[in-house]
Amino acid sequence: MIEAAVPTLGFTATYVASKDIKLSVGVGIGAAVVLLVLRIAQRTSVQFVLNSLVGIAIAAFFALRSGKAEDAFLPGIMLNAGYAAAMIFSIAVRWPLVGFIIGSVTGDPTAWRSDPGIVKLCSRLTWLLVLPCALRVAVQYPIYLASGDQSGLLGPAKIVMGWPLQVAALATMVWLLARGRTPLPADGDGGPGRA
Repeated sequence: MIEAAVPTLGFTATYVASKDIKLSVGVGIGAAVVLLVLRIAQRTSVQFVLNSLVGIAIAAFFALRSGKAEDAFLPGIMLNAGYAAAMIFSIAVRWPLVGFIIGSVTGDPTAWRSDPGIVKLCSRLTWLLVLPCALRVAVQYPIYLASGDQSGLLGPAKIVMGWPLQVAALATMVWLLARGRTPLPADGDGGPGRA
C-alpha cells in the first residue's frame, strides 16, 4: 500500500507546493525508483514497486503531454471504468470474473459454470469487486472534470480510494463466504447443499 501511495503523494504534494509539472513528475518517479532500490537492496520482491513505477510513468506521460497535472490521474480513472465495465459485462452474460479465479484454483477454469448456485455466488463476489472501481470513477471523474486545477483533491482521493477500498471489498467477500451459504455438494450425493 505504501509503495502505491508514496509516488502519488510525492507528485501531488510537489505540484501543490510548486505548480511545476516536470518537477512533480520527477519527484513521483524518483520516489518509485528509491523504493525499487530499497527492495533490491533488501532482496525482496520488486513486483509491487515495478507496478507502481509503470503506473507513475503512464501518469507522467499524460500530465507532461497535456501540461495539466490533473491529467496524471486520468489513466487510473479510465482503468477503473474499464475494469468495472468488463466485470459488469461478465456478470450480465453469466460468466462472472470470480468464477475464473475459482477455476484457476481448482484446475478446471469452467467447471463452476455447471452449478447455478456457484454462478450466483460468483456473480455476487464479482459485484463486490465492481464496487470499488465504480466508486473511484463516481468520485474522481467529477473532480477531474471540475474547472480549475483539481490535482490537490485527486491525489488524496486516489490514495484513500485505492487499497483501503480494495481491502474492504476483499474483507466483505471473505465475510460473505464465511456466512456458511456457499453452495457445496452435499456429502455423498453430489447435489448442491449449503456449507
